[in-house]
Amino acid sequence: MRLQLSLALAAVSLISWPLAADAQDLRTVFKEVSPTVVVIRASGQEITSGGTTRFLETGSGVLISQDGKVMTAAHVVHAMSDIKVQFLGGETVTARIVASEPAADLSLLQLERVPPEARVARMADSNKVQVGEQVVIVGAPYGLSYSLSAGWISARWAPNTVYKSMPLAEFLQTNATINTGNSGGPMFNLAGEVIGLVSHNISKGGGSEGLGFVVTINTARQLLLEKKSFWGGLEGQLLTNTMADLLNVPNNQNGYLLKTVVKGSPADSWGLKGGTTFATIGGEQVVLGGDILLAVDGVQANSVSNMIKIKDTASAAKSGTPVKVTILRAGRVLDLTVKLP
Repeated sequence: MRLQLSLALAAVSLISWPLAADAQDLRTVFKEVSPTVVVIRASGQEITSGGTTRFLETGSGVLISQDGKVMTAAHVVHAMSDIKVQFLGGETVTARIVASEPAADLSLLQLERVPPEARVARMADSNKVQVGEQVVIVGAPYGLSYSLSAGWISARWAPNTVYKSMPLAEFLQTNATINTGNSGGPMFNLAGEVIGLVSHNISKGGGSEGLGFVVTINTARQLLLEKKSFWGGLEGQLLTNTMADLLNVPNNQNGYLLKTVVKGSPADSWGLKGGTTFATIGGEQVVLGGDILLAVDGVQANSVSNMIKIKDTASAAKSGTPVKVTILRAGRVLDLTVKLP
């Protein structure tokens, strides 16, 4: 009996030792990476059944350059007119969007200044990340700043295999806890290097169920840093055939219904108009009254692939390049000639 008890205690000791070592590693990683993580609080306007209201979004991000560039998730900031970035210690800095790629749920912010205590994160080569690797996520779930969660890489998903609305995103799947407010926050390996940016989770109950999706840092580096990424300040939705018919879009066309035009954005300077009225059509909630984008320089705004093509063309063009934007406004088709910023 004593021998069995001794063996059992030895087994517990052997099992518990790696966990203690891991806990120490996680404490070290958290202390190292926290000064690179930011909490993002953004505000804008949205149309609801009660009219126009102020919309607040809380997310997370990571500082990736000495000159004040911060990576985050597009859905946190893409349609926001006022963006504040808070660092460890509480100092808050104003930021603006300089690049955005909704097709991968990624945005790049530029800070007006960098606090002296802030640190730039180190980025890993996410191609080397393997399933089963332990990871750490630091962010602001439900606004609770600088919260840590840990888990493992569950799977890797190639672009255009998980969500058709985000075809450019390569995802790492993780069982690390992800909740509202973690979006845009960094996921680190145990070396303290960023391997991805939190996008979202899949949940039937609204909470974290161990199905989190994180855009790889190589995807973010490629789309936000290695090539110019145009941000127009638009948010909306592609029309279905049924919706296009109900809205009397001419010539059997579809289009992109504008929900939001961010104040001070390029789209705002071009005179494009966002929605004004909340409605439910065929069980679907939509915001009507805004322009319907039909085409840009002859490329129809009727599919995700064409919207990406339009954006890539605008990104590659020189500042001041004239562009023809075709819209449907109040039943009339208009051609606007605008200049890229």
